[in-house]
Amino acid sequence: MPEGPSLRKFHHLVSPFVGQQVVKTGGSSKKLCPAVLQSLWLLDAQVRLVLHFGGGGFLAFYSCQMSWSPPPELSPTCDILSEAFHRGQALEALGRAQPVCYTLMDQRFFSGLGNIIKNEALYRAGIHPLTPGALLTPSQLEALVDHVVQFSAEWLKDKFQGTRRHTQIYRKEQCPAGHQVLKEALGPPAGLQRLTWWCPQCQPPLPPEEPQ
Repeated sequence: MPEGPSLRKFHHLVSPFVGQQVVKTGGSSKKLCPAVLQSLWLLDAQVRLVLHFGGGGFLAFYSCQMSWSPPPELSPTCDILSEAFHRGQALEALGRAQPVCYTLMDQRFFSGLGNIIKNEALYRAGIHPLTPGALLTPSQLEALVDHVVQFSAEWLKDKFQGTRRHTQIYRKEQCPAGHQVLKEALGPPAGLQRLTWWCPQCQPPLPPEEPQ
């Protein structure tokens, strides 16, 4: 699943076609016949399909899954790249007793945050991924949210400039300080387990019996 910066760039590229009518279709999708989209109007942009528009230009969707679905319920308050992102709501969610790496991947509070952003923000904040949020100080929680927003915004900027965002911990064998990096699949017991990279020296676990 693409992360927020990738989706934002895609949205920016397709937004000029919103409000236009599809006058011609093409492509080789077998799950969704491109022809059924002809004469429809693109109401919003939420890429093997090709749509040609009456105002000129076309959109090409490559290597993607397509299916009919109702419009998604969007909440800009949980979008990490939105100006309306609700920091208070995010901080409250992070302050729960469960590990912060679980909460960061909860799209109800951090929409657009994926595995790369999770790993990078935790490393930059110096927080062990399995640290219960309730053990973190308000300043640590604030710093974590800051790194989430900052890394995401910088990654989006890099995408528009055509440059590659270099990671510090994600898929690395050593952290920038030269320490050996650990890797493990982490996630809620009944949820998705995602590979997580962290430095045991730069991100030490907190004593569970001593809240900070």
